Amino acid sequence: MAKGDKFYFENYSSCAELAKKAAAYLVECLENYNANDLEKMLKEMHVFEHNADIKKHEMNETLAKAFVTPVEREDLDMLSQQLDNVLDTIEEVLQKLYIYDVKTIQPAAIEYAKNIVRASELLGDIMVEFENFKKSKKIRALIIECNDVEEDCDKLYLTSMHNLTKNSTDVLTTVSWYKIYDCLEACADACEHVSECVGSIVMKNT
Repeated sequence: MAKGDKFYFENYSSCAELAKKAAAYLVECLENYNANDLEKMLKEMHVFEHNADIKKHEMNETLAKAFVTPVEREDLDMLSQQLDNVLDTIEEVLQKLYIYDVKTIQPAAIEYAKNIVRASELLGDIMVEFENFKKSKKIRALIIECNDVEEDCDKLYLTSMHNLTKNSTDVLTTVSWYKIYDCLEACADACEHVSECVGSIVMKNT
């Protein structure tokens, strides 16, 4: 890669690091949940999301001015958007807790959030390898592992939704958790979409 290309990969790594921190903060919020602290949680979570937006804007500005890019401009832009979406979906989980005034957290939600931490950690590893993807011996295995985490989340989603329906006693609580589990599933999907985007770029350029 040319010296000027480092910006792109450093930008992606920074976004992946923000995703990892946001996911870890989500776990912390859920494990130590207090509904009275939700507004504070939302403000702290928004810092991660806002910083990711800044990284996306920096990417957009650089791509708009660049004459030559390390891979196709559209692919670099797509990957930037997919990474930003990971932060958006993680933030949305807390937003749903606030909207539905959730008082207690279901254990499955904490397990789900821990899976998202694992997926975001893998995204960080993928971005480290992405800079030299033509020589990397790890990147394909990391992409597969990220997909495996998403499959684990799919199983947890199915079980959680089934238990929610089976044990339903209050309509509002049930509907609220349907929406929250949908958000958690969207987080897992967003991480997988990033890994798949990288996989597609690697395939097109090797």
